[in-house]
Amino acid sequence: MLTGKVAIVTGATSGIGRATASLFAKNGAKVVAIGRNETELSHLRDESRDDPGEIRAHLADVIEFSQVDRFVSETLDNYGRLDVLVNAAGIIKNGNIENTTLDDWDKMLNINLRSVFYLMQKCVPYLEASKGNIVNVSSVTGPRAFPNVLAYCVSKAGIDQLTRCSALELAPKGVRVNAVNPGVVVTNLHKRSGMDDEKYELFLEHSKSTHPLGRAGDPLEVAELIMFLASDKAGWITAATYEIDGGRGQTCAR
Repeated sequence: MLTGKVAIVTGATSGIGRATASLFAKNGAKVVAIGRNETELSHLRDESRDDPGEIRAHLADVIEFSQVDRFVSETLDNYGRLDVLVNAAGIIKNGNIENTTLDDWDKMLNINLRSVFYLMQKCVPYLEASKGNIVNVSSVTGPRAFPNVLAYCVSKAGIDQLTRCSALELAPKGVRVNAVNPGVVVTNLHKRSGMDDEKYELFLEHSKSTHPLGRAGDPLEVAELIMFLASDKAGWITAATYEIDGGRGQTCAR
């Protein structure tokens, strides 16, 4: 489905980003996998050695713009083109309007939104040349409000609007921009935010009742949708924010 395409995938060391990088390589893409965990990047690269495509691991932090400049430049130097950008890097942390610190607010917005804006802006000229596309990983919290994850909700709402606005602006250039809005997916996202194993298992159990389909999602399920949106099969889709959440976005918060 992506044979010969060149893709940059951020957040590639775990969860949705890792599943996407792996799936792209299995479907013939040349993937520049971006992450902050060198060991996991190495494992990802090794696991893809027999795939039709390939994975080139690149250790980088998306909020360090000099590092972003470098991996984008190296992608063009190595492959001569860029067809797909997948922004999957992100963090989550609890906090409400009363107790979210300014530092936590800035960190959430910088990683989840500001870095995405910068990387999109950096890649537009190359995506225009290839008539390529962008897929952003948003969240069910983009279109819906949830308590005690204030900064995360705001950052993902920003991703949704960034997706829609840039899609309209880039459509005349032949560049499509879409987003996926997952519900709870079994990844390391919540554990990295400080949730211990016991609380995480309780959280997943609770997700059975908060998601009408009765379970949390799998990263590969989201990756499959991302691959479709990145492929030529989605050639008439842009400015879309796709719910992939087991029905979670249609329920009331509980």
